[in-house]
Amino acid sequence: MSEPFTAVLFLSFGGPERPEEVMPFLENVTRGRGVPADRLAEVAEHYHHFGGASPINGLNRDMMAALRSGLAQRGADLPVYFGNRNWDPYVEDAVETMYRDGHRRILVFTTSAWGGYSGCKQYHEDIARAVAALAERVPESTADPVLLRKLPQYWAEAAFLESQADAVRRAVAALPDPTGPFRLVFTAHSIPVRADRAIGDGLYSRQVDAACAQVAQRLTADGTLGAGRDYDQVWQSRSGPPEVPWLEPDIADHLRALADDGVEQVVVAPIGFVSDHLEVIWDLDSELAELAGELDLGYSRAATVGTDPRFTGLIADLVQRYADGGGDLDAPGCGDNGAGCRAGCCGDA
Repeated sequence: MSEPFTAVLFLSFGGPERPEEVMPFLENVTRGRGVPADRLAEVAEHYHHFGGASPINGLNRDMMAALRSGLAQRGADLPVYFGNRNWDPYVEDAVETMYRDGHRRILVFTTSAWGGYSGCKQYHEDIARAVAALAERVPESTADPVLLRKLPQYWAEAAFLESQADAVRRAVAALPDPTGPFRLVFTAHSIPVRADRAIGDGLYSRQVDAACAQVAQRLTADGTLGAGRDYDQVWQSRSGPPEVPWLEPDIADHLRALADDGVEQVVVAPIGFVSDHLEVIWDLDSELAELAGELDLGYSRAATVGTDPRFTGLIADLVQRYADGGGDLDAPGCGDNGAGCRAGCCGDA
């Protein structure tokens, strides 16, 4: 058994918390991608609709509080620090603080369940960048190095899937006619088709499809869903030039098709997201809910797993599994200091 880990880094995407931060945040996210200024201004209005702030940082702090409690209950009372890719608190600053606080072996939990570039490999890059920044800011760290071990992907963990299934059950109960027929529609963030194929030959889309099937299996077993495939898996929140193919079908197009087919009620389950951040509350609770009203569709949106005790318990279980230096080091997504996944699922692309 190797040395134990002494702290946890909760690593996420980041988001603005004040109106004046919205445009600098969006410029950070899109830097180098050639996104036109008018498109950034359009997206900025989504944030201003909610007071010029994204809920993501607050939601992450709620999950961190639940994680701290769960770790204490498990006797693994490690301090939990917060870092982001795109906004304050930045991951580089968090790692420097952790190092100066005396932590040399750090477990990293990321708020993406999936493989692929943005869901896994890019978080390895964030970790590598933070390690490089630490060497510049604290030169003595090269002689007394830090080890940041990213925890594995968790989309196939039973607690994640069961939390998703329960969220759907609650959404069904909230339909205008809870006992009537409905169509279940799972949704996740779309990415360019080329990007999906580039890593693991569609690793991300295959994982989302598999997770949806496993949640649907649970719902079929208890009678929430009828026999057969009474669900669909679609995509949302695409951006970029229209000539670039992205994963489809788009959720808005799909709702129109369901309405044309005579479907009267839909439950939308954002399985691709772990919390109700902006792309959930704008794309689904605002735009899609409005479209459902125009189509005369009964509409209910399932909650994200967020602070569901089983999900936050899963995070604590993952930390405990690896805290003593053990755990499955070949699990997809697991890797040290940004070197990529040990099993090579997305680290080699």
